[in-house]
Amino acid sequence: MIESFLKYLQFEKRLSLNTLRAYRNDLDQFSDFLGTNHPEHKTEEADYGIIRAWIIHLVECGIEPLSVNRKIACLRTFFKFLLKQDVIPKDPMVKIGILKTRKKLPSFVKESDMVNLLDGENFNEDTLEGMRDKLILELFYATGIRLSELITLKENQVDLRNRTIKVLGKRNKERVIPFPKSIVKLVEEYTTTRNKALTLKGHGYLFVTSKGERCYPMLVYRTVKKYLNLHTTADKISPHVLRHTYATHLLNKGAEINAVKDLLGHSSLAATQIYTHNSMDKLKRIFEQAHPKA
Repeated sequence: MIESFLKYLQFEKRLSLNTLRAYRNDLDQFSDFLGTNHPEHKTEEADYGIIRAWIIHLVECGIEPLSVNRKIACLRTFFKFLLKQDVIPKDPMVKIGILKTRKKLPSFVKESDMVNLLDGENFNEDTLEGMRDKLILELFYATGIRLSELITLKENQVDLRNRTIKVLGKRNKERVIPFPKSIVKLVEEYTTTRNKALTLKGHGYLFVTSKGERCYPMLVYRTVKKYLNLHTTADKISPHVLRHTYATHLLNKGAEINAVKDLLGHSSLAATQIYTHNSMDKLKRIFEQAHPKA
């Protein structure tokens, strides 16, 4: 039933490969727990008591509440699927609640640090690798795209005339994102140099390795980490932090939250609202500095 469920998520719900891997890992962990503690039960036969015991086991193993809640959400979707397929008579997840979590504000890079990085750093732009690295960082900050969206971005999805990129986000949801004029020159110089230096594989991807193959996640992650380490003291450093930075800076400069939601490709406003906390901190500081009674 796990395989049937994953195919349902892939082909009917059209979830991303990363999400499918996470669901598979969670269900495999649950199956392992059943095999060890309740070998007489198949996964689809688990009841409320067994599921609750697994959650307690996860907590006792020191798993973060946020991660436990993700696993609970996975099981909730799985058993709803089984109920819909008439595999089980009732849903054992009905009485299972989620754990309380501490709300963490997303990490982001200060505006001054981003300016120093993009305008002041020496990327060795006389080399193809340096040109690529600069364009990667500029595009992350200028568009807020995800790592998966950047490495799958094809050249024909970049419209230099209208200064937009078309990306395929989660659940194969397409969106168009504008970018500043400065990106145009970077793309033109990079693609011209790349095409002269490398024999491309015909895949059409914008960002490639030194062998002309599509960039892989770890290469991009290392690139971002390398340069951010030189210019910021942010708690976390990753491509996703640049996405947080993009959203936070837009809101700090007065962007409409609904517009930011569409630019990020969020399905609901709730996902975008986490960035308003950072903006609210700035508003509080302004209030404390300017109001006579503050």
